[in-house]
Amino acid sequence: MTETATFDDPEVHERSGYPEHPEHPSDVFAARMASFTDRFVDLTRRRAALDAEEAQLLAEAFSYADATASALVSASTTSTDARDLARRSMCASLAIATRMSESTLQARVGDAEALVHHAPTVLEALAQGSISGGHARAITDQLRDVPAEGRSVFLEQVLPVALRSTTARLRQRARVVRERLHPESITARRTRSITDRRVELEAAADGMAWLHLFTTAPLAHAIRNRLDAVAVPARIAGDTRTLAQLRADALASLAVAGTVSDDVGPIPVDPETTGAFTWLPGSAPLDDAARIAEEAVAAGADPLLAEPVGIEARIRATVQMTVPALSTLGVTDEPGVLDGYGPIDPDTAARLAVTAPSMTRILTQPETGAVVSVGREQYRVPADLARAVRLRDTTCRAPGCGRAARSCDLDHSIAWQDGGTTAVDNLACLCRHHHRLKHLPGWNLEHHPGGILTWTTPDGRRHETRPELAETG
Repeated sequence: MTETATFDDPEVHERSGYPEHPEHPSDVFAARMASFTDRFVDLTRRRAALDAEEAQLLAEAFSYADATASALVSASTTSTDARDLARRSMCASLAIATRMSESTLQARVGDAEALVHHAPTVLEALAQGSISGGHARAITDQLRDVPAEGRSVFLEQVLPVALRSTTARLRQRARVVRERLHPESITARRTRSITDRRVELEAAADGMAWLHLFTTAPLAHAIRNRLDAVAVPARIAGDTRTLAQLRADALASLAVAGTVSDDVGPIPVDPETTGAFTWLPGSAPLDDAARIAEEAVAAGADPLLAEPVGIEARIRATVQMTVPALSTLGVTDEPGVLDGYGPIDPDTAARLAVTAPSMTRILTQPETGAVVSVGREQYRVPADLARAVRLRDTTCRAPGCGRAARSCDLDHSIAWQDGGTTAVDNLACLCRHHHRLKHLPGWNLEHHPGGILTWTTPDGRRHETRPELAETG
């Protein structure tokens, strides 16, 4: 049997005299796309396997902390407190070693223990790369509220969804299944969950910040509807701001000044209800607000809404602001630093300074950022010394902790009973958690000139922290 040559063989092309045809660009693109996809899938699987390995490690580490807790503290400490301190010590050591916040690590530990102890099938799927870490977290987030007797059924129903769906779709399905399996009524669970309501502040870039409100769903919808009732009329009346900007300005004005108007009274968007609207979720509040706005504007209402600058003018606060020394001389236009936030533009700093009943100015050395003056508004030495330490440190001086210095203890690095002095070079701001942690076995703190601290964790690692001003200049 003779071998038959085909044109797929490049030598045949050459011998036959036919020119070799290059691949079509779309074929080349498809081939490269397949290569990128394969590599990306492989990376995703390996990352999932590492997530599973991390979960097993964290669960093992904190099981060990639980088992050895009593050996770390005095006999008078309760078993609950001993376990809490051992876990805090383990968490702080791991977080510091990886430059991770303790709250982030605590969340990972919670997910890890849920996977290892309550969802082994999910952990196995994660280790195989069949699901991602996001899928695993979506399951454990809901699994925590499922009673022990219903967990196996819950996992049987949601794991197949995780194998074929996006994380967002999985979260939606997991909530439905959790609701169906939970023996406690939603009313009872809402009563318990409402205790978690809170407001959180998150710094953003360029002098901005996020304000997060966690509250009941009816209140959240009512707040949004109230903002629409203010924003839409202003927009219809010709305000050039977007609806998103108008809602933000309305909320800020209501919270700071109690009114959305630069005038004495609020905007009369609806004379009959004095601006009180009630919409059910799923209705069309924007349409209703638009109708009311048109009627109000036609009746002569002036939907004036304060701008951010006008709202800020109503702020009356004690401002603690850091000012580079050269800026005070007009040599540079470096931004000031607002306590608890960070860099702030000169115009905003000036507005706050004008309306503030008091202000503490810190002069800093231009090359190093070291504090050279904290002012002398108060004569008493303890008060001045406390202010100097808090202004130097800005936050808790434990590695990775961001709690504001004003909320921290002033800790003697060398204890008073051990000969330590009440001086700036022996005082540091520590939050209550890290103040207590410092005294656990294996932890050590050294205070060096310039406010530099060296922490030693129980595993023997050493970590240095520097005062905020010296670190950032």
